Amino acid sequence: MTKAKKHFGGRKEKPGRGTHKKVFPVVEGRVQMTREGYIFVIAEGRDDDIYVKASKTRNALDGDLVKVAITKEVFSRTVSRAGDKGSNGQGRRSEGEVIEILQRSGRQFVGIYHTVGAQAWVLMQSKSMPYDIEVDAEAGAAMGAVRGMKVSAVVDRWNRNDPAPVGHLVDVLGMPGENNTEMHAILAEFNLPYKFEKEVENAADAISDAITPEDLKGRKDYRDILTFTIDPADAKDFDDALSFRKLTNGNYEVGVHIADVSYYVKPGTPVDKEARERGTSVYLVDRTVPMLPEKLCNKLCSLRPHEDKLTFAVVCEISPKAEIKSRWIGRTVINSDFRLDYDQAQSIIEASEGGKAPENAPLAPGSTADAALREAILTLNGLAAKLKEKRFKAGAVNFDRPEMKVEVDDAGRPVNVYEKVSKEANWLIEEFMLLANRTVAEFVATGGKMNGVADKKAKTFVYRIHDEPNTEKLEGLRKFAGGFGYQIEDRLEGRAAAKALNALMESAKGKPEYAAFEDIALRSMAKACYSTDNIGHYGLAFKFYTHFTSPIRRYPDTMVHRLLTIYLAGGASADKSKYEEECRHASERELVAADAERTSVKYKLVEYMQDKVGKEFDGHISGLTEWGMYVQIEPTKIEGMVPLREIRSDFYEFDEARYRLVGRRTRRKLRLGDPVRIRVKDANLEQRLLDFELME
Repeated sequence: MTKAKKHFGGRKEKPGRGTHKKVFPVVEGRVQMTREGYIFVIAEGRDDDIYVKASKTRNALDGDLVKVAITKEVFSRTVSRAGDKGSNGQGRRSEGEVIEILQRSGRQFVGIYHTVGAQAWVLMQSKSMPYDIEVDAEAGAAMGAVRGMKVSAVVDRWNRNDPAPVGHLVDVLGMPGENNTEMHAILAEFNLPYKFEKEVENAADAISDAITPEDLKGRKDYRDILTFTIDPADAKDFDDALSFRKLTNGNYEVGVHIADVSYYVKPGTPVDKEARERGTSVYLVDRTVPMLPEKLCNKLCSLRPHEDKLTFAVVCEISPKAEIKSRWIGRTVINSDFRLDYDQAQSIIEASEGGKAPENAPLAPGSTADAALREAILTLNGLAAKLKEKRFKAGAVNFDRPEMKVEVDDAGRPVNVYEKVSKEANWLIEEFMLLANRTVAEFVATGGKMNGVADKKAKTFVYRIHDEPNTEKLEGLRKFAGGFGYQIEDRLEGRAAAKALNALMESAKGKPEYAAFEDIALRSMAKACYSTDNIGHYGLAFKFYTHFTSPIRRYPDTMVHRLLTIYLAGGASADKSKYEEECRHASERELVAADAERTSVKYKLVEYMQDKVGKEFDGHISGLTEWGMYVQIEPTKIEGMVPLREIRSDFYEFDEARYRLVGRRTRRKLRLGDPVRIRVKDANLEQRLLDFELME
């Protein structure tokens, strides 16, 4: 798709210089539109986005697949994508014009329903859709649409002679400002469903929840072995459990048991088709939109305590030094003894270190069961710490980016923004999930040898891969950090780059520039995705990695379970081209879900700041562009923008090479990470934007 083709078009050469037409390279890509009407075409395999003026878009809209002729290539960042905070250093910036719309996106656009007589429109307020959509008024009335309501619509056509795009209503979402309306609007904006069709619900309800002797055939029975789950306090689906027992040789047997979704959800069934289309569960601020119907995700496949459950497991024999002595992969049946939340598990760990005895203990102190659970938690915590240490010694990337959470009340109103702190209990679960994922990947990639050497004849599999970072962006970080007095190796490649990044972040921790370094480093990183071609996982420093541990909320995990079932039974390799297409689809769905989740957070953060307009906050500069300065306020890390044209004390210009703002008169320099004080000027809910004013 990304090979440059030759397009014979454009202007003719001047007389006397031949009669050939100008030849432009042509690529295909997806449109990302701006409120101003100009677009960027994002072509797979290119490290730049192609800028197209509003007059050259040929009526292409956000998400459309287009052919674009590249008419100009420059090595200066003169135009930035909407919302892009810039990047350190210069890069290629291409310009072009759309020559053909290959496929309309079919995406839903959200706006306000408006009628005048017998005509109706959806008035756009989106940052990615500058044109109102004409719709059928009679159809709107039949759907219950009333003037002023928020609705979603799809564009059916936009011919050259049409004054505006023409489409049809998909859904009537409700009155603007109501929580359900706004959350459903975000889901509609990203073409994400917020309910299951009746056919899918009925198919799920028809699946038997009885476990018969036939269901237990070929499964190892772990029902008499200590087993427990550790999840967030408000979790409803528990798709992973740990079993633990001491062995007579002094080692430990640790089992990672995962809900056996693939046993219940068969390929091609209505539930499977819907799960495949969704690709993943979506976690908005105030709700979860599950990949599977409730019968499966919260009941049948959820590893609830004191219930027999069918699972797929990785069981490892581990020495006290966290050395993996042996591994077994197969189907199991468990009966979880305890359902712990992270705080309960953490309190057990802290009490053993001389901390306060847990007030929320799951068992009466001193009982036999209590002693066994405590021993399991503490032993696993020690093993997890050693596994984590080994990962970082191998060159895993260690970013300590704060995760901010928005707390909402029963009506969905944001009441607090706080930092989610991960502790040992979180790391305990994370390390054993990582162990299970890489064990499964290594098993398939090595042809079952588990020797760390990839087999060229390995069977088709779904890997979770993460490529090496962009060396040009890392070079920009090296120069940028050098301006602060930090010395980084000249060549940032391979595992050496990870170690250099870790050293930089460790030395900058607690300093104003830390956030700036982390931001640029994260932008240099490739995006993890799914593929049948294993290149390893750079960020985790694993040669082999997959997603096996969350089939309730990720469809690729279900694919992994199905392939394992075939291969453990000695089956032939699956169709690589089919699974590569499935990987591409799953990767796309994951990105869409992540965008929707971020958008819901942005909405709630702006809503949280509405009653703080006019108030002042301390913060630091988190992004710079030629038109504005982004500021993250403390302690909530909420971000807004200070337009450069509104800074009254001086006229600031963006110094692209040094990635800073410089006052033309005062020569004052503003850089990433610099502390500043701002006043909240505006909180625009529709645009999900915060405008700040710099306090001089």
